[in-house]
Amino acid sequence: MAVAVSIQDSTTTGSGYRKNLLLIGIFFFIFGFISWINGTLIPYLKIACELQEWQAYLVTFAFYISYTAMAIPASRLLQQTGMIKGMSAGLYIMAAGCLLFVPAALSRSYGLFLTGLFLTGGGLTLLQTAVNPYVTLLGPAESAARRISIMGICNKVAGILAPLIMGSIILKNSGGLISELAQMSEVQKKLRLDELAHDVILPYCILTAILVLVAILLRFAHLPDLKPAAPEAAATAPVAGSIRFLPGFTAIFFAVGAEVLAGDTIGNYGLYHGISLDIAKNFTSYALFCMMVGYIAGVWAIPRYISQQKAFYASTWLGLMLTVLVILLPAKASIAGVALLGLANAMLWPAIWPQALKGLEGKALARGSAVLIMGIAGGALMPLLYGWLATVFNNQYAYCILIPAYGFLVYYSNAGKKQAK
Repeated sequence: MAVAVSIQDSTTTGSGYRKNLLLIGIFFFIFGFISWINGTLIPYLKIACELQEWQAYLVTFAFYISYTAMAIPASRLLQQTGMIKGMSAGLYIMAAGCLLFVPAALSRSYGLFLTGLFLTGGGLTLLQTAVNPYVTLLGPAESAARRISIMGICNKVAGILAPLIMGSIILKNSGGLISELAQMSEVQKKLRLDELAHDVILPYCILTAILVLVAILLRFAHLPDLKPAAPEAAATAPVAGSIRFLPGFTAIFFAVGAEVLAGDTIGNYGLYHGISLDIAKNFTSYALFCMMVGYIAGVWAIPRYISQQKAFYASTWLGLMLTVLVILLPAKASIAGVALLGLANAMLWPAIWPQALKGLEGKALARGSAVLIMGIAGGALMPLLYGWLATVFNNQYAYCILIPAYGFLVYYSNAGKKQAK
């Protein structure tokens, strides 16, 4: 999406700037709540739909693969509609995906659940394709990571609340659920699982209503729109900037993969180590709490005490070291290590975007944003690969998948640090 310079004028200071940040923060809260419900849906659907370990991680695959499938169409749509109408369309598509959970629950159809997740992810793709560059360009480039960190706090507060709220609804009294099901006859078991599946209907109907309401209210929010640049301005966009797309895509792929892996596998990982479901269903919130601490630290320290590039570099090394500890430490300490990965992951996304989009404008910026959004496919593929490795080896050794991920991020952050000198 080519961007007009006018957003840098009257919207970067004063009350208008704060109002815009607040409104965009609401969007990031929605992103977080919708995305991090998956951490609860994985053990929930594994039980309700009687799934194997690897099949349960199709939840993250269906949700995040939509980013790859929809990123380019979303970018093209935004060129036609502008950012604000595109955001509204994304909210309506997400609402349709949430509503599909009703027939999925009534029929206990895993395929319909996955379709609803894909549709929800597709709407979120459209919304994020508009919002992420919007935040980057809402103020000076040197403080872009700080603004994205503020958005990350909104996102992670929602991420902390989502598993707690959804877990209390769809996995209530879950402590003895697995052993209870094991003692039932096939008929009793079917009735109990049908009852369990129906628990998801009310919360997803509420989510649908909220998304539709926000889409309607967006029309009256008076956010400054980002308009397509004139053809002559777009034609002058630096072609050389395209060489950054692939490294930036790979960095986003591994960063999102690591973030989703830590947040969405930790519940099942707790079950693997013998923690009861009643406790393990809340573990995603712990990972998201650690991530929020990292975002708050970023807002406080960047760029006052440390540059965003140095914070990025330190975070990648922290993630690599924590991964080794997760693989080597005993049960409870290892689970804590997975949660602490949230702290390492906090500064990855905020720092990759400005580094990858640096120097791009016009159509090159639109292509770059779309390619980076496609990198969110890491959240689809890495948990699925983790599930396969957990089946072949075990749930703990499967975290070795994070070593090459953080290894590349160390390289990419170091390259950005050298360029910033």
